[in-house]
Amino acid sequence: MSLAADLIAWQRVHGRHTLPWQNTRDPYRIWLSEIMLQQTQVSTVIGYYERFLARFPDVAALAAAPQDDVLALWAGLGYYARARNLHKCAQTVMQAWNGHFPTRAADLITLPGIGRSTAAAVAAFAAHERSPIMDGNVKRVFSRYFAIEGDPGRKDVENRLWTLAETQLPEQGDDMPAYTQGLMDLGATLCTRSRPSCTICPLQGHCQARIQGRQHLLPTPRARKAQPRRSTRMLIIEYGTSVLLQRRPAQGIWGGLWSLPEADESQTPAESTHQLLWSAVHRPPTSPAPLDAGTELAAFEHVFTHFRLTIQPWLLQVNTEAPCPPAPPDMVWTERQKLAHLGLPAPVEKLLSGLYASQQNSLIDT
Repeated sequence: MSLAADLIAWQRVHGRHTLPWQNTRDPYRIWLSEIMLQQTQVSTVIGYYERFLARFPDVAALAAAPQDDVLALWAGLGYYARARNLHKCAQTVMQAWNGHFPTRAADLITLPGIGRSTAAAVAAFAAHERSPIMDGNVKRVFSRYFAIEGDPGRKDVENRLWTLAETQLPEQGDDMPAYTQGLMDLGATLCTRSRPSCTICPLQGHCQARIQGRQHLLPTPRARKAQPRRSTRMLIIEYGTSVLLQRRPAQGIWGGLWSLPEADESQTPAESTHQLLWSAVHRPPTSPAPLDAGTELAAFEHVFTHFRLTIQPWLLQVNTEAPCPPAPPDMVWTERQKLAHLGLPAPVEKLLSGLYASQQNSLIDT
């Protein structure tokens, strides 16, 4: 039997069949799941996927929504460019495709945020199109099956894997959903990174890495680099029960989300806050003192894929005996009870919820 035949037979008996995005040919739902599953575990995606569909049941609903609503629902999934492209893609489908989500890989790949593998996956599940996929799991399966040397992240190695993937497609388009899902399932459950279950793998008879006893050596690992460390000071600036939030730039970490202002480390937190809130146009009151000196809170670390960020929070309170200073551009005063609905970056949400929960407990204790 061929790789495709072995894989299809195995998937139909042992593969995953109850995930919420399976058993549909709706390209919108398939596309949504594929975007969410990029670099994110299935167990994490399920809840987000179901909440997204409840809020945005079709591409028209997603396209019509404010981007803030999309980012708020996405908060915690990471890689926020995916959410911005998701929204942009939905709007493109409404404008350029009259609301009809395309199902051909050649059309899908022209849409924002859709690459070759995602386009192929949507086309395979929605239209049974014979197009190969190549995500991280599939790279591992093919690297072992064909005993391909070299880091699959290298362009030359990846191109070779794509060429091989083109030769392994099943002849019948109706087999494409089982074949495509089978590759995903095999890489996620049996052909795993550190402990491949070769003895029960449907491809073990022809897997060159298994035959050569090199399944633990392939794919060739990427050279490890020490994660760089960065640091920042975040300002929790309060006026009564309101907190000052700042819109993050579209590019970079937490792109487009509301977060806390960050302080210039050449200044004290109070000096940075003073500079943010008061200028030649909006002068601070002379009496009472407009701002306290600030309280340094416990620092903590947040780990990204490529670096570690140490966050040093400072709590500063604007004197409420004076009028509330206007929020600077790209900033907004937000009531505490509304923070949960904004979709803050995970470490910021954790910081603020922990702070206000502890303050509430202190009030109860007294």
